[in-house]
Amino acid sequence: MSAEDNIIIKDNGVLLRLRISPNSSKNQVIVDGDIIKLKITAQPIEGKANKAVVEYLSKLLKTPKSSIELLKGDTSKEKTLFITTSDNDKKNAIKITLLGQG
Repeated sequence: MSAEDNIIIKDNGVLLRLRISPNSSKNQVIVDGDIIKLKITAQPIEGKANKAVVEYLSKLLKTPKSSIELLKGDTSKEKTLFITTSDNDKKNAIKITLLGQG
């Protein structure tokens, strides 16, 4: 398994499996072996970290917040998110950005 296995391209968007580290010193994406870690400065209180994850991914991936949906892991560090897009170039750009090969 590789980090790339955590980014699944579908017909209508991209499915992401991320490990979230709240309370970090800065927001950033780190590929650690087969895991994609997302460090977020927000605290895991009252959904603040989840909101920060969506906001950060929206800016990083240049995609509207409304197209990012948290499917699984509302109270867990392991999160599954779905980014809705039918644009194949956008799907590839998301993958490249998250894997740091851009």
